[in-house]
Amino acid sequence: MRFRRWHRPEPYRDTSRKRAAFHRKQRLEREALPLFADQIAAGQHGVEEEMARRVVWWDELERDRRRERAAWWRRARARLFSFSDDLRQTIRKVWRTCPYPADPASFADFLHQIAVGRLDPHRPPWIFHAATRARITPDPSSFDAAFRQIGHRKIGGGPKATEADEFLFCGNLGSGLLFLRSRVRLIERHESFYTSSGHRLRDSKVGSGGHYIEIEVTGDCPDADIATIERLAQAADTRQVFVSRVARPLRARTGGGP
Repeated sequence: MRFRRWHRPEPYRDTSRKRAAFHRKQRLEREALPLFADQIAAGQHGVEEEMARRVVWWDELERDRRRERAAWWRRARARLFSFSDDLRQTIRKVWRTCPYPADPASFADFLHQIAVGRLDPHRPPWIFHAATRARITPDPSSFDAAFRQIGHRKIGGGPKATEADEFLFCGNLGSGLLFLRSRVRLIERHESFYTSSGHRLRDSKVGSGGHYIEIEVTGDCPDADIATIERLAQAADTRQVFVSRVARPLRARTGGGP
């Protein structure tokens, strides 16, 4: 059991500074009421009497403090043994490494926090616990529910062409982390890439039949997940959607595209 030892009892030390402080206290009491200074001085006792009184008072105070501290420890240990054996062993282990002071009041409060459920001894708040479960959406209802946008850049553009959007998404359908790159492609390669607004997979309102959506998937993606991605993406856009796997890694750059 971790605890801080109480200092050994020592006799009261009579020093010149304590005597000077006592004389100053009596002087300030007289100066506070100058009209009654003589009456106040008559009721004050000497420094020798005060030092003798403090010697007796100091011993009594030390005994009371030690008695109170021991009572605190006895009550705290009785509460400790009210827990089950397994939980008691865990509490003892956590108490050895916790940042609380090793005094009985802190130990009693430590046990109270555990008893009322504010402190979990298996996951103490002063120890960092990293998340162990990845965010997985095995049966998503929409494309936005399954994938989160992590990249965006503009592609194309020219004197008579408007830049189009290219997006990078990430998500996990249960087989591992997947990265998706969505682009707008022309059905007729010899046509000019001209559009009046940016093409976006999520909320694009362009319904031209000359364009389609191409989604490249990077990651361990089985055929069932490919079909799910194509179904969700098709429901989010009015144009034809084609999904394919790629082997190269994708990377999002700050302020730019993937």
